[in-house]
Amino acid sequence: MRLRRGSLPSAVRDALALQRGERVLAAAPTRGGSHVTATTAALHLPTPESGFTRIPWERVDHATWNDGWLHVQETSTGTEHHVRLTDPGSVPETVRERVTATIAVSHQAALPGGGKVRIAGRRPTGGGDVRWTFVFEAGLDPADPSLRAQAEQVLEDLRRQTGL
Repeated sequence: MRLRRGSLPSAVRDALALQRGERVLAAAPTRGGSHVTATTAALHLPTPESGFTRIPWERVDHATWNDGWLHVQETSTGTEHHVRLTDPGSVPETVRERVTATIAVSHQAALPGGGKVRIAGRRPTGGGDVRWTFVFEAGLDPADPSLRAQAEQVLEDLRRQTGL
């Protein structure tokens, strides 16, 4: 289902600062009176301080919908966003589809020194090189140089296998 023309208030549309060619796919009103907006390139979440936070789809680590709340976690910073939607419409399905479409590779591997890492290769919606991220198992220190070196070796093997 696509967003009906006119269902996103013009003030919200103007505040989004969409990039050239970026189109609105779905929007949902929030309890705070703003809107969550899913576009062809990013998820736009309302923030009290700056109007909207723009998260490109390839930077959404995961998003869940539960009891009227949209929960989103970013890959690069781990920042979590929690937004209450009053009428979700097609936003949850659109978010799932757009995030899934960016995943080129998702691989879980055991590290030689113990523990596990999930390696994800994501393509920006506008094209370009695959961006790689590591998500280490709870209890592992992602800043540990030896741990990162092990994960980098797993990534190199994965890149050879996939050609990415």
